[in-house]
Amino acid sequence: MTNLNEINDAEQQIAEQSKRIGYNTVEYSIDYLADKLRDGEFYIPDYQRASVWEPERKSRFIESLLLGLPIPFLFFWENVDDGRLEIVDGSQRIRTIREFLDGEFTLGELEVLSKVGGFTFGDLTVGRQRKLKNRTIRGVVLDEQADDQARAELFDRINTGSKDANPAEIRRGALPGPFTDLITDLANRDLFVRLAPMSAMAENSRTREELAARFFALSGDLEGYRDRVADYVFEYSRKMKDALLDNPKLADEMRHEFIVVMEFISENFPYGFRKNERGTATPKTRYEAIAIGTKQALTEKPDLRVDKEAVKDLITSDDFSAIVRSDGANAKARLIQRTSFIKNGLLERAI
Repeated sequence: MTNLNEINDAEQQIAEQSKRIGYNTVEYSIDYLADKLRDGEFYIPDYQRASVWEPERKSRFIESLLLGLPIPFLFFWENVDDGRLEIVDGSQRIRTIREFLDGEFTLGELEVLSKVGGFTFGDLTVGRQRKLKNRTIRGVVLDEQADDQARAELFDRINTGSKDANPAEIRRGALPGPFTDLITDLANRDLFVRLAPMSAMAENSRTREELAARFFALSGDLEGYRDRVADYVFEYSRKMKDALLDNPKLADEMRHEFIVVMEFISENFPYGFRKNERGTATPKTRYEAIAIGTKQALTEKPDLRVDKEAVKDLITSDDFSAIVRSDGANAKARLIQRTSFIKNGLLERAI
């Protein structure tokens, strides 16, 4: 049974931590939101994603506004230096509003308002334009006393568990620091960009950063892994943030390790992480198998040299194709199976 001292300590902690984030609620019109974004009074921080909503999603959001449906809260932070409002959560919605009001976005096919499909803002009646511009969305403004950590924690809590959340984006917002900086650097290196091609949408969603983080997080002993990659990589990133703060030289060692592995893959895997010569995407399961399996093989045999034709046969085999497209891809056993397939295959083909 919990004793009185424990209860008092818990209450004191709740009271202290609750004071870390002061806020007030606001209600902004659609017109006001677009105006402030145009003027730079609202700004989007580095950890927010690029504009990645596809046209269908933008259209659905504008349709919701026209229908008067409830819209989730927006979250802002008041910048202590210049008084501008940083958009902590809601940049996609505000950008879509601005684009539509400025005539830069044409609605696609709509589910409910089928007769409005293909309209721009200017095609609406003047009365409907006014009604839309006067529509309001509620928001929360964190006061200037909310520090970086408090804002990052809020961003994490808003997004973690959401089906629309992007894991790399959440980590960038919740865990700024040397590990995030390292991952960003590695993700943007020309060699890795060439080895891991992807669509513009995937790039804007920081998918390559997600791959770089997985390279380190999933190549260890996987202690605590519970078949949820996003959760495991997040906890790993949290630990590495502190580790790199304590030992900055560790970042150079990790950078070197990553580059060595990517150079080996570039030299010996004919398609990089692509399925074939014509491939334009980087399947995550294929990437994990090749990147992590290669890292493990080089850890065991640093001077490893392989027969390139034998490697090509390995990655084009039916066995490998079956492993990387199997059900339960995030299950620990499946992860170990596909990385071990490449690790053992490389070591068996050593020359």
